[in-house]
Amino acid sequence: MQAGKSSIRFEKPPLIAAAASVVGEKEGRGPLGGLFDMVERDPMFGMESWEEAESEAQRRASMLALKKGGLESGDVRYLFAGDLLGQLIATSFGIVDLGVPLFGLYGACSTMGEGMVLGAMTAAAGYADRVMALASSHFASAERQFRFPLAYGNQRPYSSTWTVTGCGCVVIENSDAAAERAANQSPPLAKITAVTTGKIIDLGTRDSMNMGAAMAPAAVDTILQHLRDLDVEAEHYDKIITGDLGVIGRRILLDFMAQHEKNLTDIHMDCGIEIFDGSRQDTHAGGSGCGCSAVTLAAYILPKLESGEWKKVLFLPTGALLSKTSFNEGKSVPGIAHAVVLESPAVK
Repeated sequence: MQAGKSSIRFEKPPLIAAAASVVGEKEGRGPLGGLFDMVERDPMFGMESWEEAESEAQRRASMLALKKGGLESGDVRYLFAGDLLGQLIATSFGIVDLGVPLFGLYGACSTMGEGMVLGAMTAAAGYADRVMALASSHFASAERQFRFPLAYGNQRPYSSTWTVTGCGCVVIENSDAAAERAANQSPPLAKITAVTTGKIIDLGTRDSMNMGAAMAPAAVDTILQHLRDLDVEAEHYDKIITGDLGVIGRRILLDFMAQHEKNLTDIHMDCGIEIFDGSRQDTHAGGSGCGCSAVTLAAYILPKLESGEWKKVLFLPTGALLSKTSFNEGKSVPGIAHAVVLESPAVK
């Protein structure tokens, strides 16, 4: 049912039946390296271009998620998917062979959150028994599109982030489908009990090398709206997990939230900070990209919910809505963030 201005609280929460993560070598050498389902040492993923490599990561992650859930592509009614490339070409070529009806999404690095919000709403409303949500990025394809060719060798300021090479995928199903599947398969990883859709926030940031500053105000807005809509305090959650604010965006988030008398210091976590070791891997402010929150969710967050170590988290992928055209025309970089409440299946 509707809750407040921007949220939905599910009377029968949809469930995450399976999840998969596929990453590149740099991610595999980071703090979460041992948790990913597949680490590909070849940055080309056996393909002939960076863009094809990203498509291959999508293909592998989607097929692996189905396999882990004991499912086939025909068991999935809709796919909500996206990437960072123009016209979503990584998605178009990556999942074409699945043969699943597609909603192609662009929310920049918030795409995984957007896909999960729409997927949960679709499943909970009964328009689909089962859907998939996935998002991907690739360091080299993103650099070529949004920044500089790799061969140029430009210097990266410390405010910049390192685009994650990887794809994360989840299978979301309604309670009826979950009950049918439970007889023969493993229990769900988590429940999606509520969602909050973010709105575009633009405070005039223009630095494409400081995405954390562009996205943090949107994260603040969505968190505050979520807390108002559901009438809860931040401490209601074990963790509030943003997508890729990085160390600079995290500072801005904490400062802004403190101005609203909300102290998130102990419960806030950022996927972009968790996925790399900045001191050892030279990733500056942290990780970013659609794949950053997606693979961290699949490999790190969901297992903690499945085990019951975390009871309830607010998962909040963040996105910077720029293009090379808008940037070159001198436009600002608006931000957006979507929130998904994930609960351990052990919570009644």
